[in-house]
Amino acid sequence: MKHTVNTSWKGNMLFDATVSGHQVMMDAMPVVGGEDKGCRPKELMLAALAGCTGMDVVSILKKMRVEFTGLNIRVEAEVTEEHPKHYDKMHVVYEFSGHDLQMEQLKKAVELSQERYCGVSFVYKKAMEVTYEIQLLAE
Repeated sequence: MKHTVNTSWKGNMLFDATVSGHQVMMDAMPVVGGEDKGCRPKELMLAALAGCTGMDVVSILKKMRVEFTGLNIRVEAEVTEEHPKHYDKMHVVYEFSGHDLQMEQLKKAVELSQERYCGVSFVYKKAMEVTYEIQLLAE
């Protein structure tokens, strides 16, 4: 299997990527010459991790017949000061809401994603520390 993303320059610092048939605009902040017409490419790495592990967790919990009403995934990353500026650490916070949720089931789903299924996490762990935590939110 091979994935291909086509990205076109639209002028100045603006780029338009076609990903799975969907448009993703990327731009820089005005302070560095952009016009803030899209997201930052580096931050898309955080969204990729959240989406990948989130899909895994939802799928696993459905198979386990765990009913939840909400899942928010927050990814925090630390950027180095030196060039090339890159992430040297990421922390994933899984925020679940629902009634009678069992932490052990949530933990199992998250661990399966982080340790076995999420390809994005797998690659990132080769380059940096990736940690995670699970939080139960009150409804």
